Formats: sequence, C-alpha cells, structure tokens
Amino acid sequence: MARESAPEVRTVRIRDARAEILRAMRRQRPVFIWGGPGIGKSELVEQISNNMKGYMIDLRLALMEPTDLRGMPYYNKEANNMSWAAPVDLPTEEFAAQYPVIVLFLDELNSAPPSVQAAAYQLILNRRIGTYTLPKNVVIVSAGNRETDKGVTYKMPKPLANRFVHLNLDVNFDDWMMWATDNRIHSDVVGYLAFAKSDLYSFDPRSPDQAFATPRTWTFVSELLEDTKEDEPLSESQLTDLVAGTVGEGMAVKFMNHRGFASQLPNPSDVLSGKVTELKVKEVSAQYTLTVNLCYELAEAHKDMKKEKKLDKWHKMADHFFGFMMANFQTEMTVLGAKIALSNYNLPFDTKKLKTFKEFYNRYGQLIIDA
Repeated sequence: MARESAPEVRTVRIRDARAEILRAMRRQRPVFIWGGPGIGKSELVEQISNNMKGYMIDLRLALMEPTDLRGMPYYNKEANNMSWAAPVDLPTEEFAAQYPVIVLFLDELNSAPPSVQAAAYQLILNRRIGTYTLPKNVVIVSAGNRETDKGVTYKMPKPLANRFVHLNLDVNFDDWMMWATDNRIHSDVVGYLAFAKSDLYSFDPRSPDQAFATPRTWTFVSELLEDTKEDEPLSESQLTDLVAGTVGEGMAVKFMNHRGFASQLPNPSDVLSGKVTELKVKEVSAQYTLTVNLCYELAEAHKDMKKEKKLDKWHKMADHFFGFMMANFQTEMTVLGAKIALSNYNLPFDTKKLKTFKEFYNRYGQLIIDA
C-alpha cells in the first residue's frame, strides 16, 4: 500500500513575515519562527526590534541550564523560607521601562533539552517563572531549525507548541536582494547571485559537506572580499580556500570564475561620465555585477548632488547609464538593469530630464512593466 505523502508546509517570505510578526507581537502572542540554518531568522527579529526602537534580549536556550531561566534557590533569612534569585538575563521592571518594547528572543528553543523547555514553558504560558514576572512590554519570539534539517532538535511538547503562532520562513532572492542593497553586500556577490539565484541557498541535510551556501555564509564571503589596511594580500588560491570553506568547494569554483570576468569590467565612474561606452566582457554574470555597481554609484551620486542642487548633472550620468545598457546588453539584461535601478535602488529618475528616456521606453517599456 502506498504511503501518503506529508502535506506541504505553508511558508512565508521574510518581507511578509515582518508585518505578521508585528501583528502577533502587538497582541502579546508568542511567535515561533521555523527555518533552515543561515536564512536570517535572528536578523529578522533584530530588525523588527530596532524598527520598534526596542531592546532585544537574545537567549540561546540550547546552551542554557534550567536554573539559567528559573534562577537559583537561596535561604531568605528575613522570611525564614526558601526564595528564588531572579536570573540576570531577564529584564527588570526598571530596565524595561526605558524602552517601548523588550523583545525576549528565545533562540534554538527546540534544540534545548526537555528540562530547559519545561522552564521556558512556564515563562511562555504564564509570563512568569518562580517569583519573577515579565514586565508588560515584553514580547516573546522564538526560533529554531526544523527536524528535517538534521540538527540537534528535541520534539516540542504539544502544549508548548500550542502557545505559539508558527511561521515557516522561505528563502526568496528578491527579498535578499533588497536586504543586500541596504547592507552594502559586495557587488561581486550580488552580481553572481543575481545571475545564479538558486545558489543563494544550497543547504541539503543529507549532504556530508560542512560548508554550504546560505544568506548568512554569502554575507561572510562579502566580508572576506573587503580588503582592510590590516589585511595581508591574498593570492587567488588562498581566497578560493576561504570561499570554499564558507559556501562549499563547488560553489567557490563557480564564484571565483565569475570574479575573473568581473575583474575585467570598466570603472563605473567612467561609464557614468561617458568616458567608456563599449563593454568588451560578454559574460552575463559579470554584466550583472557591473549593473549593480552602476546602480550603487548612481545612488551615492544622487545623495551628494541633491544636497549640492546638481540634479541636472546627475541626470546626465543617468543618460549614460541607459545609453550604455542599450548599446551593450541583451534585452533581458537591460530590462533587469532598469528593474534593479527602480525597484532595488529606488533611483528617482525624472523622465523629462532624460534624453534617452523616449528611445529606452519605446524599446523596453512594456517589457519592464510586464516584469
């Protein structure tokens, strides 16, 4: 007899999860965020806390003992009885009063031993543990990997699970692209992943590989690519070793090949000034990198020229941007370049000041709208 397949789990994108978590938090409903390793669960909670001008207390329950939550018993001479010393990691009323909200983030809850989960259960269920009571402006958010991720997990008791709103996070490239833009992830990383979107997340719980690609490990790669004054120069082989140890060997080979093409790209400033009008590199992933660099350069220039009231000069740079794409890119790449400029970098083009607009719109306008 054929075994019935398990129903698919409903997943949510990070951009949708923000609003959903906020709604639950404002109603004092604890939220549990499920997702694979490295997809940004902790970062999401921290962003929400920062946006609310709150304070996040991050407790890694997998590393804690029950007494870390319950506190330690001691003999109270004045009351002549056994009392409990409140744990220092939990907020006092005085501390909580300094912020509009305190986010108590119970990370790795389902990786914690059952004895720690039991202590957390009382805190989540009753908002108190022993003689300690959570201040009214404390909201509880938990997170953990799924059992299918093959990490160290303990089955969560049903009564505890029933206290949460459960959200299963999905990895979405467009969401990551917006985050990468805001956080200035290295253009080589953004350009490569814009071309190879599926390489953003390659985690396979069945694989024996220790290094694999996730949004978190690509952030590590971005940091490794940034040279500082204290760094000694690395050979390509040494850099490949570091990238392979971060996202896996196969991914590292593809990424470093992409970097080889990207190193032949013109300086974005030369393109935007009209000094360079021809692109010799035809590798598509390298063109993605150049597009990201051009959009970043335009965004930074707009900030400066808006202050200096030189937006006419900025629109001349924008004309060179559109003219360069029309002259050198295939249709798909040109449409994507416009989409990155408009959607990811929110570049405020004034079509009345763009000499290239009419031609660009006639050739690609409908394709951009459809995209």
